[in-house]
Amino acid sequence: MESTAGFAPGQVVTVFRSRLRGDSSGYHETAALMSSLAEQMPGYVEHKVFVSEDGERVTLVTFANRAGHDAWRSQVDHRAAQRRGREQFYASYSLQVADVTGVSTFP
Repeated sequence: MESTAGFAPGQVVTVFRSRLRGDSSGYHETAALMSSLAEQMPGYVEHKVFVSEDGERVTLVTFANRAGHDAWRSQVDHRAAQRRGREQFYASYSLQVADVTGVSTFP
């Protein structure tokens, strides 16, 4: 994964907010597989997962451009994992996709 120094205008960031069901067995194995697969996709920059105290999960995924993002969105194994997520893992989720128009960093 690249550091934030690799962020640039033109990238695409996906914000995936979710809550797991009480019984989400198999989730962590599927998530690890998807992480590995995403890292191999052309245009992949990074992804990070955060879990809040109340159990909400936030995953940020960054691709260098829209083509890389769209290829990941449509990737066959990823689509199957999305279906499995709706059927077995998630109590709820929301997804936002944003085009990066500017970047600033410190220091």
